[in-house]
Amino acid sequence: MISLYIKEIKSFLSSIIGYVFVGVFLIISGLFLWVFPNVDNIPDAGLADLHGLFNLSQFLFLFLVPAITMRSFAEERRTGTMDLLLTKPLTDWQIIWAKFLSCLTLLVIALLPTLVYVITVILLGNPVGNLDMGSTWGSYLGLILLGAVYISIGLFSSSLSNNQIIAFIIAAALCFILSFGFAFIYSFDSLGAAGYYIKSLGIEHHYASISKGVIDSRDIIYFCSVVFLFLFGTRIVLLKRKW
Repeated sequence: MISLYIKEIKSFLSSIIGYVFVGVFLIISGLFLWVFPNVDNIPDAGLADLHGLFNLSQFLFLFLVPAITMRSFAEERRTGTMDLLLTKPLTDWQIIWAKFLSCLTLLVIALLPTLVYVITVILLGNPVGNLDMGSTWGSYLGLILLGAVYISIGLFSSSLSNNQIIAFIIAAALCFILSFGFAFIYSFDSLGAAGYYIKSLGIEHHYASISKGVIDSRDIIYFCSVVFLFLFGTRIVLLKRKW
């Protein structure tokens, strides 16, 4: 499993995909946070917080994460290397976890340079250091968990098709629906008290909760459960393709 994980990491770093993912994320987030006039622009807002980064990242991941996961299984089958991979002394779970962890590692690599934003806001605060670090670290944890969910959805989508574009579309659609679909349903007043429970099924509800800096076990369990659900779905798809 470790050798496959390293192989996946090297494939990201030896191709343009990994650099495009990191570059696009950092460029867009940097422009919106520091250059373009908008509600998330830190100098314009005059507030020592990074909520704009985490709000923006939530939407960027909707498209960037499916872009790095779409090739995971679709490309393997298109090139015929999937059959070769399945003949190696690896279980389905080891293959899935190796691909999952390699994508998650790339996501963390993309987030590491944003720590410069944290240092900058700390230094620009009045007084210096006027930054809610609990909320900031909670938001980073929430963003990693959010990315983990999107990666699991992307792997599941990639296992469904041999075409990377189709895998990307399926993953992006599922990520969007699971993030904001339940909140949209909640907006209908006719649901009454049941509306809250419907909203709590959505990713955005739990991401917003953990971004406040309060680490609630219910949010952690939710993210881990969704990750396992889609990874388990990926394994079922792989098993069916062996029949």
